[in-house]
Amino acid sequence: MLELDLRGPSGEPVDLRRTLASHGVASLPPNRVDEDAPALETTVRVPRGAPRTVRVSPGRPGHAAVEVVGRETRTVLPPLRRILNLDEDLAPFYAVAADDPDLAWAARGAGRMVRGQTVFEDVVKTICTTNCAWSGTVRMVSALVDHLGEPAAGGRGRAFPTQAAMAEADDAFYRDVVRAGYRGAYLRSLAVSVADGDLDLEALLDPALPDEEVSARLLVLPGVGPYAAAHAMMLLGRHSRLILDSWTRPTYARLAGRKASDVQIERRFRRYGPYAGLAFWLFLTRGWVEE
Repeated sequence: MLELDLRGPSGEPVDLRRTLASHGVASLPPNRVDEDAPALETTVRVPRGAPRTVRVSPGRPGHAAVEVVGRETRTVLPPLRRILNLDEDLAPFYAVAADDPDLAWAARGAGRMVRGQTVFEDVVKTICTTNCAWSGTVRMVSALVDHLGEPAAGGRGRAFPTQAAMAEADDAFYRDVVRAGYRGAYLRSLAVSVADGDLDLEALLDPALPDEEVSARLLVLPGVGPYAAAHAMMLLGRHSRLILDSWTRPTYARLAGRKASDVQIERRFRRYGPYAGLAFWLFLTRGWVEE
């Protein structure tokens, strides 16, 4: 049995249950989340051979157990660390949250966002969340994985498709199979740019880039507006932007007991500096996990 150490870079705790319930995109294929267990089953690409399907669940104290379908290989651990965002240092955020009555609970290990194996995957999934019902997002991402994802060793699951696989699919596939609507052209254009080497989305992981530069690079991508850019930045571990949309605004008003303008909401979380967006998100989603 392989293991993952559920501690952040500064030794801060990682709450696996909270991580798996961090946001809706966490459950999109190739992920399958069981929040009650809690457990994550996903299919990851590895350096050599076919993708591998793995199951991550609670292990001994402070650790997660990792089961690999078929022959065990430690090469699944690096992609799992990225998917569970274990290398982001949240100790500075917890230091501020500890003095906030509304968010002190988060310092027990909340705040990590499940993400894809690549930035490309995260951006594609984010585009699929724009201007549609959640059922539409699930349909689009499921079709991409089912039809373009490489099968896992052992035949259980498929990995998220590569940019090359998505670039090779024609317009009819995005129109008739994925049923992506206007997003189809955006998804294919994005995949072609990344596959041809004209666009390096993984460069957005560079910690030397300021948030303003990352936001600007995202906003020029096809299909990415202010909401999508803020969402993608959250998955990149950049939390200075608040995701303000038709769900977060009324949810904040309900929990805070009063309506508030965007300026007032931003002022409430200003103390968190580069973690303001994360504090806002956790304020909204505390009730997603029973304490």
